[in-house]
Amino acid sequence: MADATNNPRTCPAGSAEPLHRAYDTALLDLDGVVYAGGAAVPHAVASLATAREAGMRLAYVTNNAARTPKTVAEHLTALGVPAVPEEVVTSAQAVARLIAEAVPAGARVLCAGGEGLRVALAERGLTPVDSAEDDPAAVVQGYGGPELPWGVLTEAALAVNRGVPWYASNTDLTIPSGRGIAPGNGAAVEVVRIATGHTKDPLVAGKPLPPMHRETILRTGAKRPLVVGDRLDTDIEGAWAGGVDSLLVLTGVTDPALLLAAEARHRPTYVAADLRGLLTPQPSVATEGAGFRCGDWRAEVADGRAVVRPASPGGGPRDDAGRLDGLRALCAAVWSSPEPPRAEAYGAALAELGW
Repeated sequence: MADATNNPRTCPAGSAEPLHRAYDTALLDLDGVVYAGGAAVPHAVASLATAREAGMRLAYVTNNAARTPKTVAEHLTALGVPAVPEEVVTSAQAVARLIAEAVPAGARVLCAGGEGLRVALAERGLTPVDSAEDDPAAVVQGYGGPELPWGVLTEAALAVNRGVPWYASNTDLTIPSGRGIAPGNGAAVEVVRIATGHTKDPLVAGKPLPPMHRETILRTGAKRPLVVGDRLDTDIEGAWAGGVDSLLVLTGVTDPALLLAAEARHRPTYVAADLRGLLTPQPSVATEGAGFRCGDWRAEVADGRAVVRPASPGGGPRDDAGRLDGLRALCAAVWSSPEPPRAEAYGAALAELGW
């Protein structure tokens, strides 16, 4: 395993062991990692089945608060990924615990979200209500899907303006869908923020913040967890904040250019194209002269530009594994540079690798 610290990462790590043997539990994001919209991400079903059969525990950790763990588990099972509700951890559960620790037992909570949030509140003994006139002890927002009524946001804004404590399951501005990138709960939070004069901020439970990490560890009991996600600012930052290792898969919102530009807290331990990366050793990146080498690719930053070249005659394969080696070497060159190049300086190097 890599050294899980909060020190700035300057190079993707290697692992001689396949990750599903090096870690006891995979803490898997869902949207963009296991599925997108209603369909499984390519290679996800088979990869997770192999990891589970080899003894790795799987837990599904999502900032999406709209659905209950039971509904999520049923969806996963229908996709060919057998799951039970106890294996699903949502930001709705994390924020419900946060609220329950701050308000009296049985308190009313104005719920601006979907069924998943209402069920999570009820599990903590709280009473979901729909109006600012119901004397709520707290207001909570969670992703409610495209059907979330505008009037719900009106009630939330009215209550927050009256001084009722304000919570949010998460503040992801976008969410992957089968049709592309759609507005997330963070967009709805911004609506309430605007209506309250930009003077307030909610208490947030979801990734990348500590309440979500705490909820995940409490529910899974993981001893050697590996966070697996597609977002730098939630999944990877959450792992960094929790001091655990992470695997970024390139099946969701993060592309190679965003990865190269990642600031320290957004840099994953490992990088893979998809969940097949759980089942393989991770190639190491070595220093070579003024640059870095991974597999048959060598990268460096020269004259303010990122450059990648074949490391040997006939080298530089552009198959999936070769392109990832080149990307790892590029990450090391850019992340370790005293003056990282601007994002527009990555284009030629990524094109050389076929990204």
